[in-house]
Amino acid sequence: MTAATSNQNYLNGYLAWLRNEKRYSELTAENYARDLRRLFELAADTPLSNLKIHHIRRYIAQLHGKGLGGRSLARMLSAWRGFYTYLMRDHSYTDNPCVGLRAPKSPKTLPQALSPDEAVRLVDIPADTPEAIRDKAMFELFYSSGLRLAELVNLDPEQLDFSGGEVRVTGKGSKTRIVPLGSHAIAALQVWLSVRVQLAKAEETALFVGARGSRITPRVVQLRMKQWGIRQGLNSNVHPHLLRHSFATHVLQSSGDLRAVQEMLGHASISTTQVYTHLDFQYLSKIYDAAHPRAKKKSPVKI
Repeated sequence: MTAATSNQNYLNGYLAWLRNEKRYSELTAENYARDLRRLFELAADTPLSNLKIHHIRRYIAQLHGKGLGGRSLARMLSAWRGFYTYLMRDHSYTDNPCVGLRAPKSPKTLPQALSPDEAVRLVDIPADTPEAIRDKAMFELFYSSGLRLAELVNLDPEQLDFSGGEVRVTGKGSKTRIVPLGSHAIAALQVWLSVRVQLAKAEETALFVGARGSRITPRVVQLRMKQWGIRQGLNSNVHPHLLRHSFATHVLQSSGDLRAVQEMLGHASISTTQVYTHLDFQYLSKIYDAAHPRAKKKSPVKI
């Protein structure tokens, strides 16, 4: 059996374990697969069982030299480490060459967010066709409830509770949470449900469907949002996660309730949510610099 065939068999088994035992989404499993295929490319004809820590260190250095950032390398290294843990458990491997290695650090960057006016401009699109009505409902739901892209495309109508103003979401790790629905999102969703039959196949259970009547794909949502962003005159590179960031930032600015934002976003750790406090401080700093008399720069007094 060639190294390539052996690697593919191991990968198939690992992905099945991620989906069936760890309950990872298809999107997450495919992300792991992409990172592991990169390892296979780097190893070439070298069997995985022969790789040592110096091989992995060299691969990371090569990828870093090609411009891959610290965060991407850390994610990749984590995928490789988990894969070797699986090989040790199920395929009698005796060594994990990824243990003890760390990716190079990347400079910290804050997530981008639209201003409230920009967010309203994006969701306030002319809903004059079934596709545009669907898009408006999706965008309103993103901004109203801070959903992840995978969470939105996997929704079914029965997960919506209009009377209670809530949506039941299955997030990372198959964890379920209840998120509030805003009045604008409810109105847009009700209009979409009234015309959904014009696009959806008879047997389709998905809340949002694409042109062929089946469950809409993440890529279609991304492309539609990018197109609408351009049409609405937004300068930012508009994407679904940008509306999630905007939701979190605007709720935190209005309420100051970090724990509530954590619950709504479905973050396992409060430290993940705390990045939005930095965004909030950045926003307040701009206001301070513009408004406070002591913050305004003055020309030095000439003597």
